[in-house]
Amino acid sequence: HVQLVESGGGSVQAGESLTLACATVVETIRRPCVAWFRQVAGKARLGVASISSPVGTTYYRDDSLKGRFTISKDNAKKALSLQMNSLKPEDTAMYFCAASRSFVCALGAVLFHYWGQGTQVTVS
Repeated sequence: HVQLVESGGGSVQAGESLTLACATVVETIRRPCVAWFRQVAGKARLGVASISSPVGTTYYRDDSLKGRFTISKDNAKKALSLQMNSLKPEDTAMYFCAASRSFVCALGAVLFHYWGQGTQVTVS
C-alpha cells in the first residue's frame, strides 16, 4: 500500500517561509528515492529536491533552490519535509511528494512511481 499525503501549503508574501510535509507509510519512506516536485498549471512537473535511502544524499534542481530549500525525511515518523525559505513569486506552484523504486535518485518525473495529490503554494 502506497500513500503520500502532502500538507503545509498556503499563501505567503515574498521573503517568507513555509514548510511542506508529506505523510506516508513505512514502505514508502524507505523507498530508494523520495522527492518533491512542483507544477504550474499548463507546464511540466519539475523536480525540486530529492533524498536517497539509506545514505540520505540530497539533490536539488539548481543552486537557487539549494540555497533556499531543504529536503529532509524522518523514517521513524514516516514523513518527508521541504523547508522553503526566502520564497519568491516564481515559487508559486502545486507541490507534490513522490517516491521511486529506482536507485537512480535523479529529478525526472518519469522515474517516480508513486505520487501524492499535491499542496498549493502561492507567493505574492
